[in-house]
Amino acid sequence: MASTYVNNLRLNEMATGDESGNWGTITNTNLELIGQALGYGTRAIANASTDNITIADGASDADRAMYLKLTGGGQACTITLLPNTASKVWIMENVTSYTLAFTCGSGANVSILAGEVKVIATDGLGSGGVVYDVLTDVNLAGVTKVDDLTVGDDLVVGGDIDLEGAIDVNGTSNLDIVDIDGAVDMASTLTVGGVVDITDATDSSDASGDTGALRTEGGASIAKKLYVGTDLDVDGTANLDIVDIDGAVDMATTLTLGGNADFNGDLDVDGTLETDALSIASTTITASAAELNYSDGVTSAIQTQIDTKTSTGKAIAMAMVFG
Repeated sequence: MASTYVNNLRLNEMATGDESGNWGTITNTNLELIGQALGYGTRAIANASTDNITIADGASDADRAMYLKLTGGGQACTITLLPNTASKVWIMENVTSYTLAFTCGSGANVSILAGEVKVIATDGLGSGGVVYDVLTDVNLAGVTKVDDLTVGDDLVVGGDIDLEGAIDVNGTSNLDIVDIDGAVDMASTLTVGGVVDITDATDSSDASGDTGALRTEGGASIAKKLYVGTDLDVDGTANLDIVDIDGAVDMATTLTLGGNADFNGDLDVDGTLETDALSIASTTITASAAELNYSDGVTSAIQTQIDTKTSTGKAIAMAMVFG
């Protein structure tokens, strides 16, 4: 009976009584091929749309290597892994400039992008064979350390993530809850679709942007209402379209109004009221300050007092005339 090569590594399986006198040589070759299957190899991919990676029967072959570095190429290529009856694991490194797709039958294929490394496996089921992406679902129970991690799809973390260095996110980070113990340095815009609740009670002591629980060294634009629980200290100018004050206003310096002041209630002035013009009930007061001073000491209506004085004068005059 002749030798066969039906095993996954295509080693020479000698039949009883076969290869008389050559068993030592063939066994040594098989051992060398096992070592090759556990080692590293390189393979130049053809500059074509298709190519084959074939494990040779009983002979040295780089395609047998567990870690296979694929070079060459020149275009996207579909590579058939042969024989399709071999069940084997490869670590494929694609150093070409194009995507390489791996197939072994009518089942699922695996594509490896340029510059990427993947662990793939064939099931050895012949024409209906499948190529598996072995690390599609990996459960790492211990500690895993990597220098650079690129995630091409979703990253789901069931526990904690402890980052000692920087995290750089080019796209969107959708986080249900974020608990940050240290500082956050953002070079771009932070957009928050919900509520920002700052529980730190640190008070602000100046307008430098370096004190208080919420700090900004630039401007703040607020589209809705702003409620201030304690004092509001403005170092510069407060430009307010409308001011509605329910309580008292205590001003330590001059109040300058560029427009009108409309008081719906009383105006109580303990000191001096200085005005260039005065209008009462939409009637402009045209009397000068000197003329207004004539009414100093008048305790009733001026016209009433004039009428009283006129009547008194007439009485005096009549008394003088008629004795």
